[in-house]
Parts: sequence; structure tokens; C-alpha cells
Amino acid sequence: MKLNHLNLTVTDVNEAREFLEKYFDLQTKHTRGDLFDDNGLVLTLMKGIQVSYPKTFHIGFLQESEERVNEINQRLKNDGFDVEPPKRAHGWTFYVKAPGGFNVEILC
Repeated sequence: MKLNHLNLTVTDVNEAREFLEKYFDLQTKHTRGDLFDDNGLVLTLMKGIQVSYPKTFHIGFLQESEERVNEINQRLKNDGFDVEPPKRAHGWTFYVKAPGGFNVEILC
């Protein structure tokens, strides 16, 4: 069984879409709020006025190496995001608050 799609409610669809395209290579193909990965997953961004996810809620992007995790961390820092350095937990990992109101984990 394969996960086909996920809907996220966000405060700003365009900002969230641009963030996911820039840092995680998701692509918009048909509509502004639908993003696609290389494996056919559809991530739909839906506009919400008040977005409130549980503290532990996040989406994750698995990377091929610790070096890649470090590169993304540094890019986010350089672009002004408040991110802690990666640390060893259940992998080499860190989290970032994405534009639109949800958390993203980057790990390998």
C-alpha cells in the first residue's frame, strides 16, 4: 500500500508552496495548491484562517546523507529561518517551522 495524498491547511498557500518547492524539490503541476514529489505523492495545501496543529505534528523529508541534512539546515539559516543544528536522535535530524503554520523534520 502506498500513501497517495495528504492535505495540509496553511495560513498562506503561496508562501508554503514556495518553501516546499525551494527546499524539498516538490513541484506544482496543475493547480497552485497541489505539490508533487518524485514518487507520486500529492501534497495539497488548503487555505485556512486559523491553523492549529498539535505540538508534535510534522511532515518529514528523508535525506540520503547527513551532509544533505547539514546543507538544508545551513540554507535555511542563511535564509533567516530559526533552526537548531541537526542532532542525533532517531536519526540525524532537525525541525523547522514552515511558512503557513506547520513543522517540517529533515532527517537521514
